[in-house]
Amino acid sequence: MKTAAKLFYFIAAFFLPVGLLYGFWSEWKEPMGVTTLLLCSGMALMIAFYVSRTEKQLPANRPDDDPSGMIEDAEGDYGFFSPGSWWPLWLALAASVCFAGLAIGWWVFALGAVMGVWALFGWVFEYFKGEHAL
Repeated sequence: MKTAAKLFYFIAAFFLPVGLLYGFWSEWKEPMGVTTLLLCSGMALMIAFYVSRTEKQLPANRPDDDPSGMIEDAEGDYGFFSPGSWWPLWLALAASVCFAGLAIGWWVFALGAVMGVWALFGWVFEYFKGEHAL
């Protein structure tokens, strides 16, 4: 957590002068670039603040702060992830149809939403039916 906080503080400290330098270089005639760079700095600062505040509430000597720490040192189960599931592919396809529908038309978005609901149900209930039933 300390490393992540330092990384995001560094990113915030990088984008702030870059945004101001870009503003001076473009003579403030291109406001979107300046705004984007300054917002990147602000968002990185928010993440760094959150991570540093969260780190203070956690116990000391966490395995993620130990340079010689192993993944196995962290407690808890990360969950079960299907190694051969095709449902994330269909869900991603449905999301891409939805995003294309925002540009093409609402009927395409509705088609993507129906596909997304179908793919989400298929992914959630994958191990409750068929050959992989538990």
